[in-house]
Amino acid sequence: MSQDGEKKRMGRWYFGGLGSAGAACCTHPLDLLKVHLQTQQGGKIGIVGQTVQIVKGQGVLALYNGLSASLVRQLTYSTTRFAIYEMAKQQVSPNGEAVPFIQRLAMAAVAGACGGFVGTPGDMVNVRMQNDIKLPVDQRRNYRHAIDGMIRVAKEEGFAKLFSGANWATMRAVLMTIGQLCFYDQVKQTLLETPYFEDNLALHFTSSLAAGAIATTMTQPLDVLKTRSMNAKPGEFKSSMDLVRYTAKNGPLAFYKGYIPAFARLGPQTILTFVFFEQLRINFGHLPK
Repeated sequence: MSQDGEKKRMGRWYFGGLGSAGAACCTHPLDLLKVHLQTQQGGKIGIVGQTVQIVKGQGVLALYNGLSASLVRQLTYSTTRFAIYEMAKQQVSPNGEAVPFIQRLAMAAVAGACGGFVGTPGDMVNVRMQNDIKLPVDQRRNYRHAIDGMIRVAKEEGFAKLFSGANWATMRAVLMTIGQLCFYDQVKQTLLETPYFEDNLALHFTSSLAAGAIATTMTQPLDVLKTRSMNAKPGEFKSSMDLVRYTAKNGPLAFYKGYIPAFARLGPQTILTFVFFEQLRINFGHLPK
């Protein structure tokens, strides 16, 4: 297939979800460590200490606790946001023309809001399954897998509990989608205008690395609040502001707790997601009519 043919191919609506799920399989241990760092109050154990503690206490496979929930989340959250963003982009730019930055940003914000809300149940169960091994044995929830977790939450705590933290998750998803999808396309477009890049793996890697750094910095405070909200016991926080005040007791840097593992996960996850997505687009995408 010629390079021109590759450039003309456009992604199908579900490619983003598949790419994100594939990336999640590779980066899940880092996501688990990020959750552990964010849910501790006091910040006495670092990423290396957390890793050693988990592996010694539960074994290496414990680093993959909650993988089924992570995959459910990606197949709901990421499929939704990629589908809306890509379909909107193809309507605005049916032949791959450049889209203005403000227009990209608006499309990404809407796509992120929809994806964040749809993905909240899987995200909440994912947080709980990852954090379970930190709890005393008699307090663990012991969900067998993601679907079991969602059914039990609905039965034991009410259906509305599945959307606990939806406000934080939706706001975070808006910023995440702007940081990842919008800035990925913007950086990619800017690099293609230079004589140093073509539409190949080097371009996809560089653009996604930049997008991952931007997305992590934009979303980390909301990620901390979302994680704590989802992991909270019923009635632990009276309101969103109560959660903000509780987190702020440890100073401004408490909102960036877990930043290094967050970037260490989100950087590779963003790179792998877009590399997988671009390979799917190049090999299995459709040509514009």
